[in-house]
Amino acid sequence: MLPSALLNRLFALSERFDELNALLSEPEVINNQDRFRSLSKEHARLHDLVVVLDRYQKAKADLQVAEQMSRESDREMAAMALEEMKELQAEIETLDEALKVHLLPHDPADDGDVILEIRAGTGGDEAAIFAGDLLRMYLKYADAQGWRTEILSEQPGEHGGYREVIAQISGDGVYAALKFESGAHRVQRVPTTETQGRVHTSAATVAVMPVVPESEAITLDPSTLRIDTFRASGAGG
Repeated sequence: MLPSALLNRLFALSERFDELNALLSEPEVINNQDRFRSLSKEHARLHDLVVVLDRYQKAKADLQVAEQMSRESDREMAAMALEEMKELQAEIETLDEALKVHLLPHDPADDGDVILEIRAGTGGDEAAIFAGDLLRMYLKYADAQGWRTEILSEQPGEHGGYREVIAQISGDGVYAALKFESGAHRVQRVPTTETQGRVHTSAATVAVMPVVPESEAITLDPSTLRIDTFRASGAGG
């Protein structure tokens, strides 16, 4: 069960969600596009938390009813109530964990766009084909989410796929959804280039980097830089 301190925090966020619902319908907010966009993002972040919290409260209420029914003199009714209690307790435990995750600090980069880099690793032509498969997977997922995609650069493989491809994916919550995709990806299969039917292991690396908004970009004043040039004086210098 969740501690009372966490529950109070959740209820406060639920009240904030109701407040945002009211604010987003006010003409003053609607006419202020920057504020409307900011409140809409906050509303979207809290939506899933409120849905889970509602399910949690309903499960807790159903559990109380089931506990009362389990004390009935009717044995068949009591047995059914005990079975329902087990299911509800398992659901409450799952919802407990989900609510704790929703209480984790929000990463500002989660709302932004990403640069997706895919590079073929070990495996030769099959690795390039696998890199192409990964790109198609991410592009189809982005399309299903309603995100925008753009290929920034590409180095095609000799037999299909890519030695390297860089794309930008834009939309709400893109980085939050894709940031854990970074790393090495491997596949074991019979390549289309294999003539003897042997299984090969190929790899590709994926890098997911948040796009920094122009308003947050760091600008360096050249006048503040000091550049020194040195030349070795020893042999080979």
